[in-house]
Amino acid sequence: MTRQRLSLLTLLALLGLLMGLADLSHGSAGEDEDYYMQELLTRDQYNQVQMLEKPVASIPDRHEHHSQNPAKKVPKGKADSSRQADKTTADAKSVKTANKKVEKNKKSALKTPNSISEGEGQYNSIKEECPPMGLETLKIDDFQLHASTTKRYGLGAHRGRLNIQAGLYEDDLYDGAWCAGRDDPLQWFEVDARRLTKFTGVITQGRSSLWSSDWVTSYKVMVSNDSHTWITLKNGSEDLIFRGNREKEIPVRNIFPAPVVARYIRINPRSWFTSGSICMRVEILGCPMPDPNNYYHRRNEVITTDDLDFRHHSYKEMRQLMKVVNEMCPNVTRIYNIGKSHSGLKLYAIEISDNPGEHEVGEPEFRYTAGSHGNEVLGRELLLLLMQFMCLEYLSGNQRIRHLVEETRIHLLPSVNPDGYEKAFEVGSELSGWSLGRWSNDGIDIHHNFPDLNSILWEAEAKKWIPRKMFNHHVPIPEWYQSKNASVAVETRALIAWMEKMPFVLGGNLQGGELVVTFPYDKTRSLGVTREQTSTPDDHVFRWLAFSYASTHRLMTDANQRVCHTEDFAKEDGTINGASWHTAAGSMNDFSYLHTNCFELSMYVGCDKFPHESELPEEWENNRESLLVFMEQVHRGIKGVVRDVQGRGIANAIISVEGINHDIRTAADGDYWRLLNPGEYRVTARAEGYSLTSKKCEVGYEMGATRCDFIIGRTNLSRIKEIMEKFNKQPIRLPVRQLQARRSRERRQGT
Repeated sequence: MTRQRLSLLTLLALLGLLMGLADLSHGSAGEDEDYYMQELLTRDQYNQVQMLEKPVASIPDRHEHHSQNPAKKVPKGKADSSRQADKTTADAKSVKTANKKVEKNKKSALKTPNSISEGEGQYNSIKEECPPMGLETLKIDDFQLHASTTKRYGLGAHRGRLNIQAGLYEDDLYDGAWCAGRDDPLQWFEVDARRLTKFTGVITQGRSSLWSSDWVTSYKVMVSNDSHTWITLKNGSEDLIFRGNREKEIPVRNIFPAPVVARYIRINPRSWFTSGSICMRVEILGCPMPDPNNYYHRRNEVITTDDLDFRHHSYKEMRQLMKVVNEMCPNVTRIYNIGKSHSGLKLYAIEISDNPGEHEVGEPEFRYTAGSHGNEVLGRELLLLLMQFMCLEYLSGNQRIRHLVEETRIHLLPSVNPDGYEKAFEVGSELSGWSLGRWSNDGIDIHHNFPDLNSILWEAEAKKWIPRKMFNHHVPIPEWYQSKNASVAVETRALIAWMEKMPFVLGGNLQGGELVVTFPYDKTRSLGVTREQTSTPDDHVFRWLAFSYASTHRLMTDANQRVCHTEDFAKEDGTINGASWHTAAGSMNDFSYLHTNCFELSMYVGCDKFPHESELPEEWENNRESLLVFMEQVHRGIKGVVRDVQGRGIANAIISVEGINHDIRTAADGDYWRLLNPGEYRVTARAEGYSLTSKKCEVGYEMGATRCDFIIGRTNLSRIKEIMEKFNKQPIRLPVRQLQARRSRERRQGT
């Protein structure tokens, strides 16, 4: 390179630096606000903030997503979670035709690594939006992310992913953004797509931090084919300056005036919050160009063969889909609701069983719930996919599914918090952020809104009230919790009534934002401790149940899987005791175990709480086998019926297993199910007014619960009381001497 060329480049760099310094005046003191509780904003307030984020030069911010997934819809509906309601078939055809023109016009652009043409020639008038490339979902790995400089390792380019969360202490390994090592306009964040990609937009956030306020307020975008020659996106003859964030949590999306094809893309911050630093979390919108020889694409490609409705569903669409499934399989499905949400939306569930609507003696009941946090929508869609899949496979004669349906009563409740979901759904999969819609309409975290029965049980154990004054199971709900003035969501009350009505044996609630299965207890036993292993008496059973889901998930136990945020759960086989992760009083899992017979676990099914609908087929493949295997575990352990000598089932009989300090009770017909790992157990059945009976029950390794029935007789005292009540007689109280004389005569007479 000649000395003249070097001088010219130096001059250009100095000019760019001066322009960047001028841009720093964009920030203002009014921006120094923290938004850690975005869901408390009203929808109007949120939209007002979003309106301020429109990019310079009137760059359109369209909501249509052009999914790469083939159409296979049951029923037909909208194209994406953020799609426009008035989209028509004619619009779709026009876009398809326009896309062909785009590809034709691009044949002369970016053909070789050094052939990027400047100016408007590389653009056209068609505005379109591709799905996210996968920074948030980890499809883009750490080695594809680069940056000009880095403040420290925990703030490296690999942490610059949309919605990534910082650790509580923000240590050197896990922080909440990419942060540049210097604050000047020469910094950049780069993504290597590893193949030619049609880039259509960028989404940005500030740094996730409890202590710092850092975000970028404007930036440029550059593209390259070789990472050496870079072209800046322009608006006519001027560089495009995109408006960035006004705070650190609400994502801001900028759509390019027209798609641009390249392999590399860079974001060049031009201004940032005046009291902060250059820190960003990013997602890139891009469609990979056809390349059957691309190794990286083939390696990561997951294709499903299931013909299901892979899209996000509004409340009405969810209800319609459930109706379609019911009409397809009327003999094995039933739709019902367990109550209403705060805004009056019904909480719909679907039952899948060979005799829907009735409990069959000896048949265990299973439940999946999802959406207690309204913005964690992947679980909701997985349950909608599961009900479709089970219906279709049952009709096609799949023996595994038929056995599940005929031997189990299955309940699927896909949306516990429909109010929160509608908030997140309205904004869309990339713009809902980390928390919008998480809480119920009255600001309650439904999953942790149950009564704290742990403290009641542990206090009783400390006072040695168990088992004489209090049982170690079916811990009663305190009176204060049931009062009208208690801070209890209507959704939580509906769940409790449902859990008390149905004799559930096993349940899983689907969460989002991580890849792990958690099991009780969720609350630490030691006061003031945020993390502590706190095991239930059934810890070995819970560990097996958690492992049964995690080990069959495609990613949870993969040692090569990058951590979602701050925890490496793969080293623990994708499972963890809830309290050893973080303490939480009043969780659904702990309540279910302590108040009912049901063993409940939480499945965190994906790093991205609200994945783009183009990701749903792969997420279904990630979780499908796990969903089925976990359901099958309801048939592990022992089962039976407790009857009296006349053969009548005894309700509320207590089933105790020696060595496990947690009992269960029989259902209304006297049948019970006790989840146990393989082994030999001494089991005791007892009921009020009956003598107890014990026997040995052996659990094998093969699937299927061991039958272990009990017949228990009435005690003499209970029989006397029953006779006296029947004839309305009072006990005859004889003097002690007369009673002794009477017994002496009876002995002499041989009676």
